[in-house]
This record gives sequence, C-alpha cells and structure tokens, in this order.
Amino acid sequence: MPERTLAEVFGANSSQTATDLVIKKSDLTSVGLTASANNTAESLLIAVALKAQVTLTDEARDTNIDQSVAITDGFSPTITTRNNTIYLRNTISVEVDKLLTGANVIDPDDY
Repeated sequence: MPERTLAEVFGANSSQTATDLVIKKSDLTSVGLTASANNTAESLLIAVALKAQVTLTDEARDTNIDQSVAITDGFSPTITTRNNTIYLRNTISVEVDKLLTGANVIDPDDY
C-alpha cells in the first residue's frame, strides 16, 4: 500500500505547500472538536492526534509496509493529583518505526 495521504490522516480539506500545512477545523469535529476562533493550542493538538489515530492504527501499520507511524491508546485512564486537585489522565501513544541504523533519534524526515 502507498504512503497515507494528507486527506486520510488529517481530513478531506487538508493541504500543504512548501511552507504551509493546512488542517481545517471542520475536519476535526468528527473527533469532538468544537471549532471556534478561540480553540486552545492543546485542544487543537489533541484533535489532530485523535483524527490521525483513526487512520494510523496498529493494524493498518501491520498490513502496510509504507506506514511507519501508529497512534494508539496508552495506559489509561489513571488518576493523578496536581496542586492538590485530582485529575483523570488519559494517554495516547505515538509509535514510530524506522530501520535500525544505530541512531536513536526521532527525525520527522525519516517518516
């Protein structure tokens, strides 16, 4: 199978140029984002990760030699305390595979 497309990972309206990556907020509503002019950076990051998780699964990576990234649920939920307040913590794991060459560095250009 070929490399995943922008539309498959980020939504039908995603695009890129040499200098810009465009991900439409409307493509992220399917994973729970309420699009507004004031979305936080954290909410947008989580929405992008959840959107990509739909396509970049463990199963898809196992059957597609060209897919090197999988986004999976981590160990969750857990309970944590910060500043005497109790929080529910959920995790998402981003797993990246590349040929074993001795370098233990995650370089975006390798994927």
